[in-house]
Amino acid sequence: MSGLDPNAVTEWQAAIGRTETRGEILEHESLRRYALAVGASPDVDQTLPPLPHWAFFLPQPRDEELGEDGHPKRGGFLPAITLPRRMFAASAISFEAPLSLGQAAELVSTIADVKHKSGRSGDLVFVEVDRLLSQSGKLRIRERQSYVYRDMGDPAPLPTPATEPPSGELWNPNAVNLFRFSAVTFNSHRIHYDHPYTTTVEGYPALVVHGPFTAAKLAGFASTQGPLASFSFRAESPLFLGQPIRLQHHGSEVRAIRCDNATAMTAKVEYK
Repeated sequence: MSGLDPNAVTEWQAAIGRTETRGEILEHESLRRYALAVGASPDVDQTLPPLPHWAFFLPQPRDEELGEDGHPKRGGFLPAITLPRRMFAASAISFEAPLSLGQAAELVSTIADVKHKSGRSGDLVFVEVDRLLSQSGKLRIRERQSYVYRDMGDPAPLPTPATEPPSGELWNPNAVNLFRFSAVTFNSHRIHYDHPYTTTVEGYPALVVHGPFTAAKLAGFASTQGPLASFSFRAESPLFLGQPIRLQHHGSEVRAIRCDNATAMTAKVEYK
């Protein structure tokens, strides 16, 4: 049974079709700092880092516009959904044409859908946002981002390492890595840097590795096989600081595997 007011859900769904347009110069230095934060080459004129558009069009809330969790307060472009926990759940990205650094760009964001689901895990509200990044009137990147809102739920246990550790390329981010990624993406969500808040308020057993950070590492891992035409990922389980992560190829997919052998993220890849 749902605990949400149907009228509230209807109000949130009224945001479908809402658009936001922003303009920005795609500066080299912003992209260089992002590249360093994700472990890519800082020579961005020669090689773009994985998912380079995430270095631009960052959120710009004032201090008074931030909530207790560090996220922007509810409302504004996204509907003011009242469920307390918001997560970046998935994204489908198509690389239509290369970005031109040092040149003006436009990003048009549109709320494509708002869905409410209720089940054993409680109420879930999914918000899908279409993002079109263009330069000189030409579409460069097409992306659909999916956010999920949910109740806090029960405290999560720290995963127990498997007796036989998973195979794959090792990625073991530390607290500085998490801080640097938060900084270059202007992400002030406290679960990535504030341990007391993370454990006592949000109920996680340790600092949480950013979903977009994991996606960027997977995209970089996939691109060792060739330039990407599309990259679509889905988060499945949280990753925690202090526990090793393995990156694996599985046919047309790449995966991030936790120390307990659970799949944390799966991404489908198409190459040019």
